Amino acid sequence: MPSSTSNATSPFLDGPIAATLARKSLPVMLGMVAMMLFNLVDTWFIAGLGTQPLAAVAFTFPVTFTAISLAIGLGIGTSAVVARRLGQGERALLRRRATDALLLAVGVGALVTAAGLTTLEPLFRFLGADRELMPFIDAYMGVWYWGAGLLIAPRVLNSVLRAQGNTLVPGLMMAAAALLNALLDPLLIFGAGPVPAMGVRGAALATLISWGVMTLGLLCLPVLRASLDWKGWRLAGLVVSWRELGRIALPAAVTSVFTPIAMGLVTRIVAGQGTTAVAAFGVGSRIEAIAQLVVLTLSMTLSPFVSQNHGAERPDRVRRAIFGCFGFVLAWQLLVWGVLQGLAPWLIAGYAEGPEVAETLRWYLWLVPLGLGAQGVVILTNSSFNALHRPRHALVLSVVRLFVLTVPLAWLGGRFAGPVGIFAGMLAANLLMAMLSAWRLRRHLVRRFGAWTGSLSAG
Repeated sequence: MPSSTSNATSPFLDGPIAATLARKSLPVMLGMVAMMLFNLVDTWFIAGLGTQPLAAVAFTFPVTFTAISLAIGLGIGTSAVVARRLGQGERALLRRRATDALLLAVGVGALVTAAGLTTLEPLFRFLGADRELMPFIDAYMGVWYWGAGLLIAPRVLNSVLRAQGNTLVPGLMMAAAALLNALLDPLLIFGAGPVPAMGVRGAALATLISWGVMTLGLLCLPVLRASLDWKGWRLAGLVVSWRELGRIALPAAVTSVFTPIAMGLVTRIVAGQGTTAVAAFGVGSRIEAIAQLVVLTLSMTLSPFVSQNHGAERPDRVRRAIFGCFGFVLAWQLLVWGVLQGLAPWLIAGYAEGPEVAETLRWYLWLVPLGLGAQGVVILTNSSFNALHRPRHALVLSVVRLFVLTVPLAWLGGRFAGPVGIFAGMLAANLLMAMLSAWRLRRHLVRRFGAWTGSLSAG
């Protein structure tokens, strides 16, 4: 039974649903924008070194994204476990789980470092890197691997804070790390005064220092130190914590890895339509990523909200939040689609080289963003299932969306109607998956909490 003391301090348990989610989502968006700029700044300065260093760092993406996926999975698991314990009023156990999650992050980071450094050259040879690129890859990843633990740890620490409703500090910390990286990149890459030019090694070092400073900054915060317990450590308890965290973290990490794999397959399908189709698809994908920013932000805020209220046995707030968010993202993304149609002439003129690319990009902007609201429903469903401690449901839905619907329908559309058919297949996949996801989640909530009662508005 939830403790009566659990309800006094969390806005996720007591505050107005719509206003609380909106207020808590804004700092998350700040952090997400900061991380996007983090990568853009790195790419900008590395490009100044020449084509080979830029290509070498591009080769590292599958490996670095795998490590990031592990961090995302651990963050999702930590948020779900900590928020549920908070909703149940089990604050001592909350601190134990948060501490053990940080220890797990350090352990996973150490494994990534050891495995990466011992397999560096054979792994990237396998991925297709040639002899000319290997010195740059070795210079970059030889530093990057040492910071793997510093990549994973702050994501876990930020998840501990977000699980308790504190989204401002993680957002500010990520923004500060991105700013520090932007300041260090030109200094360490190109050198200045007594600081030697280190090339791609300097870019990796700037990233490592930024992560390290963010980690130390988080650990110095009184609010976070109060959420950790270093005195009550027991091996048996550690195993229990890791098992609970792993049940959610592992499927979430696998789901995160599946997404770029599926998009790689779609890109391969598009490539069969020619260079102009690939060019249009690449531009459209970048625009799509920005257009989904609000949905991705909301999914990170909805998760601890659902976990806390699930732990506190407040099914009406769980239902109203989830389905209120569904309605919001459908309306929001329809508005975004309309804005994109208005901006389409300028976007096409700015990014499309030649009439064929322009025509293909116009079809992309017309069809694919029309399904982003439906895709938002799928994203929020997966986030909700993780928050409800049903990560396998989220994993199954992701596999169905990516490999049963999106890839096959894109291939089928391409066979019959070229690039337009591919884009129509992606749209159809999102629409079908949204209906399936909403039905599956509603069914689970009815079975878990009983028959539907009350209003589903998010007010």
